[in-house]
Amino acid sequence: MSVQILGTGEHVPRRCVSSSELDARWNKPSGWTQRHAGIARRYYADAGETTSGMAAQAAEAALRAAGLAPDQLDCIVSACSVMEQAIPCSAALIQRQLGLGESGIPAFDINATCLSFLAALDTLSMAVDAGRYRRVLIVSSEIASAGLPEDDAETSMLFGDGAGAVVIGACADEGPGRILGTHFETYGVGAELCQVRAGGTRIRPREDMQAFLDGACFQMRGRQTYRMAAQRLPAFIARLFERAGVSLEGIDRIIPHQASAKALTHLQALLKLPTDHLVRTLGERGNQMAASIPVALHHAVTTERVKRGDTIALIGSGAGLSFGGAVLTY
Repeated sequence: MSVQILGTGEHVPRRCVSSSELDARWNKPSGWTQRHAGIARRYYADAGETTSGMAAQAAEAALRAAGLAPDQLDCIVSACSVMEQAIPCSAALIQRQLGLGESGIPAFDINATCLSFLAALDTLSMAVDAGRYRRVLIVSSEIASAGLPEDDAETSMLFGDGAGAVVIGACADEGPGRILGTHFETYGVGAELCQVRAGGTRIRPREDMQAFLDGACFQMRGRQTYRMAAQRLPAFIARLFERAGVSLEGIDRIIPHQASAKALTHLQALLKLPTDHLVRTLGERGNQMAASIPVALHHAVTTERVKRGDTIALIGSGAGLSFGGAVLTY
């Protein structure tokens, strides 16, 4: 597909939370959180920060990088794991935050939990390639801290808040941008490994408010999730590269979902990658759910680890249990 990433952007929330602060919160020995999580710090949104507000900040940065004004967009897609509110879609709130509330620009959400960004990139790239849209904003904004279980340090220590955005558009025939291939797989047998049970129609607050409150926090069976993902990842990556018509040797950088230090180390060992071949933001940002891949991409672009013409692979996993990937020429 002749589609190019025109610009990237990131927004970092105001509050920096060090791992030593979490040691004190959970009454752990000094250095316990950083040693177990591989994360020095992560950022949490303040009470006044919203999912849509952070998304708009990241979007504006991506638009500046693309040399575009907000009103030059013809589609806005929110690709968040968790919406700001159940109704309306988060994209409508982001549109309004960008000053486009009267514009009529179509705005909608795509949700595949931590794979939401990749799912949106895949879907909207096809729409751009078909001529349906010209310039599309895809933004992932997450406030994981709002739903972390206070009694589960091993889960809570992994996550951070933040937002990442890209603007995509059609690429000229002579331009470098191409989507070489994408691939997604979902294994519903793992649906209960990572979940927030409340917030939909499953648990109804008027029938059982306590069950609703109990189900409002994120729950993860970390060890089982890791084992299932690690077991299926090698075959998934092989199928992704086959779809894209590339080999590992033809990939300049791999930008993964920043799930955990253990997951990143496993991926690096699996593919026998040099240290600098894998882009990591986990240590300074934590697991930002769907925002982790666009944020890592933004870091790679702004530090020139990814340059125009490079072939990169975006790879991730998410609740479901799902896997997703895209190979593209940046």
